[in-house]
Amino acid sequence: MNNILLLGIGNVLYADEGVGVHFTNYIKDKYQFSHTEHLLDIIDGGTLAQGLIPLISRYDKLIIVDTVNCTTANPGEVYFFDFDQAPAEIDWQGSAHEVEMLQTLTMMDMVGDRPQTQVLGVVPTVIEPMTLGLTPSLHAAIPLMERTLINYLEQLGFNTKAQTQITIDEVIPDAYKRGGNHATSDSV
Repeated sequence: MNNILLLGIGNVLYADEGVGVHFTNYIKDKYQFSHTEHLLDIIDGGTLAQGLIPLISRYDKLIIVDTVNCTTANPGEVYFFDFDQAPAEIDWQGSAHEVEMLQTLTMMDMVGDRPQTQVLGVVPTVIEPMTLGLTPSLHAAIPLMERTLINYLEQLGFNTKAQTQITIDEVIPDAYKRGGNHATSDSV
């Protein structure tokens, strides 16, 4: 049995920086996942980074949803990659929480307890304080992010079933109530 963690990272008070949190809450609300052998937890990790180490280390596989910085990409471009084989154009010197997450994964590597890690990232448009929501470029990227994640989970053998027709716009207004800067979990 594999324990798999879908972890949304981001600061919902900084516009596009909150996409990881918004996206994982959206997936949690929209889908039901089942598997005969694997367990999937969906967690809003907010901006905790290093505080998540004890939680992350309990899993066999980790899927991080976050913004990524890429000097050659346009806002809204989606990347899905194995953390150990990150594309050369990914620049980890983006936002403060992005750098902290990289440091967290590197520290976990040093002690040998980082799970196999995939990154579902999107290039942000605006990092603007006190703006709850996504810019049009990131909003347009959500369907591709959703298809990419669902395809990956189905390749792992998960049965996926949309249980509601919710949109990400319906999830965003409650983001600060759901987790934001502390981890919340739903096992599926």
